[in-house]
Amino acid sequence: MEDYLDLFAGDDNPDYAHEIYAENDEKRSKSVVDLIAGLRAFVRVVELGSFSAVARETNTSQSAITRLVGQLEEHFGVRLFHRTTRRLSLTEEGMALLDHARRLLADADAMQEQVGASSTQPTGLVRVGLPVSMALLLVPRLPVLFAQYPGLSVELLAQDQMQDLVEAQMDLAVRAGPNVDSSLMTRALGTFHWLFVASPDYIAQAGTPATPEDLRHHTCIVRTPSLVHGQWRFTVGGEERAVEVHGAVSVNESAVARRAALAGLGIARLDELHVHDDLQSGALVQVLADYPTAPVPLYLVYPSRRNLARRTRVVMEFLVSQAALGPRRRA
Repeated sequence: MEDYLDLFAGDDNPDYAHEIYAENDEKRSKSVVDLIAGLRAFVRVVELGSFSAVARETNTSQSAITRLVGQLEEHFGVRLFHRTTRRLSLTEEGMALLDHARRLLADADAMQEQVGASSTQPTGLVRVGLPVSMALLLVPRLPVLFAQYPGLSVELLAQDQMQDLVEAQMDLAVRAGPNVDSSLMTRALGTFHWLFVASPDYIAQAGTPATPEDLRHHTCIVRTPSLVHGQWRFTVGGEERAVEVHGAVSVNESAVARRAALAGLGIARLDELHVHDDLQSGALVQVLADYPTAPVPLYLVYPSRRNLARRTRVVMEFLVSQAALGPRRRA
């Protein structure tokens, strides 16, 4: 390399070639940084749906975000968005760039974390999918996370039906039951049990079931859709037994099933995380406590450990710590 640089060195300034090389290197470095900034702005515009939303999130002007995306379009020589007064939509080129941009930014974040940036505070949005009961348990505890990491924001995608992690653009998800996707990384959070509960008013009117078979004569709040629609399973004498149940109300979310039970519409099967407070207050009463259900595993899933951003790792550790506390030690 020195011999090559000497070809460009003049007699009057032997450091000339070194200066030219350093100047070009600085320009290349700035170009890479600008490209990453443009890609980051582009991805956030796609995720948040507007330039103004990204400007508010980053505490900058809308024109600055527009300029970053415009420079990105100029760099690639394509239009990335269809722009109208009402909405944005990706062009074909924009859709092709989106996946590449996300992968590159994930690699950049991982590199930032590994190359001595551990002292910096993680920032940005983490999208978490989780069951409704877990979301209700987590929300009162989030101030603890935000007090420690004020630059973080969390979007909770709460629903009981399992969503595709990649399709829903989630960074993490909490799932219950057996892991059916071997392509995802997992981390255990613990286990929970299903409990059978009803309101005191319902018990006063219909009586208390003494055995699982007694449920055939009770009104039950059935969850749909379900692989075992209308069947509840118990452990009886060390063996699992299924009992057919029925009722006037069927629901597709646990939060609605809980409200139906509180309203006296029948016996509901709900997880212990969801009804702990109701049982403590007496708003709901547990039945068939002598007939437990099998423990259900609860775990985190995420696409890849290698490209996990630091903000995602921080939220993951927070979820693990809060799961360890359980429902009996609310923040």
